[in-house]
Amino acid sequence: MFRFKIYFLYIVLSFTIFAKDIPPLPNPPKLVNDFAGILQPQESNQLEQKLRIYNDSSSTQIAIVIENSLEGDDVFDYSFRLAQNWGIGQKDKNNGVLIYIAIQDRKIRIQVGYGLEATLTDAACKQIIEELIKPTFKQGQYYAGLDAATSRILAITKGEYQAEPKSAKGGKSKLIIIIIIVVALLLLSAFNKNGGGGRTYSSSGSDWWTAAMIGNAMSGSRNRGGSSWGDFSSGGGSFGGFGGGGFGGGGSGGDW
Repeated sequence: MFRFKIYFLYIVLSFTIFAKDIPPLPNPPKLVNDFAGILQPQESNQLEQKLRIYNDSSSTQIAIVIENSLEGDDVFDYSFRLAQNWGIGQKDKNNGVLIYIAIQDRKIRIQVGYGLEATLTDAACKQIIEELIKPTFKQGQYYAGLDAATSRILAITKGEYQAEPKSAKGGKSKLIIIIIIVVALLLLSAFNKNGGGGRTYSSSGSDWWTAAMIGNAMSGSRNRGGSSWGDFSSGGGSFGGFGGGGFGGGGSGGDW
């Protein structure tokens, strides 16, 4: 019995010591993370915009992570820890999907969040790998395989979840702030024109320009779903990051 306990402890420690480190969350947040550099920039951008649009409309987050090697780790164990650690998907829906690729090991794993397991089944994931990813990867056509795989996942999961409507409360709050600023500037301008307080200021339109710039920045940030006035990223909407989704081991894996 004592020898069994020692052996069990050795196994546990082995997994702990030799487990591959999880990379930190991408900053700025991204859905397509090609750490191996196998995709062309335009290919990565096309996949990113495609998945961002789907995230915006459905709240379902599909992430792609490509690395050079598992460094001896198990593809299921590592990709599961990665999906959990990053929190792909929404916390209240668990609707995340991770497509993990290890190039040198030629390993693939699709991890499916709790909330999508009944829709994106293990069998469906296996079919995606066998029919769409493996044939294209064998020919070195990584973008084609990932594009086809994500399109199939979008088709399967479409309609399962809907994105939460943009907060009307937040929009109203920003509108109220804009109105207050504009009114304050108008009052200040009128006060200055009347020579209030014995001091005069130029009213060459700079107050209106300031108000317009503030309103434009706030409106642009709200329309893109950004969290700050300084977010002026172009194309397909911004991605605010992963939502804390959970995983239970659903999905499938393979190699090519």
